Amino acid sequence: MQPKHTTNNEAYKGFTNDDCPFMPCHPGVKREFNCLFCYCPLIAYQCPGPYKVYTDKHGLRRKDCSACTLPHNGYRASWAFIQRWLERPVVWDGHEQDQRHLPALRRR
Repeated sequence: MQPKHTTNNEAYKGFTNDDCPFMPCHPGVKREFNCLFCYCPLIAYQCPGPYKVYTDKHGLRRKDCSACTLPHNGYRASWAFIQRWLERPVVWDGHEQDQRHLPALRRR
C-alpha cells in the first residue's frame, strides 16, 4: 500500500453514493457530491461552515450542520477543507456561531 503523499491516484479523497436514499442531503453542491464525509469529522470542533445550535432531549447543545456543503462540494476541495481544519482542531464550546471569529479561524 502506498502512502497518500506518494501517489497520483486521488480516489481516496471522495466518492458519490448515488444509491443513497437520502440523496441529495445537502442542496447547493455545485461540484461532484462527496459522500466520504457523510458524518463530518468537524462536528465536535469549531469550523467556518454554517451551522445552527439546538438543544437535544437530554439538554445537550448540538450543532445542526444540515445547511453546510463544505465537506461535500467536490472531492479535492472537500478533502482539502477537512484536512486543513483537522490540522489544529479547536473543540466547539457549545455556543452559536459567531461570524466575528470566522476570519481568524479561516487564517489558520
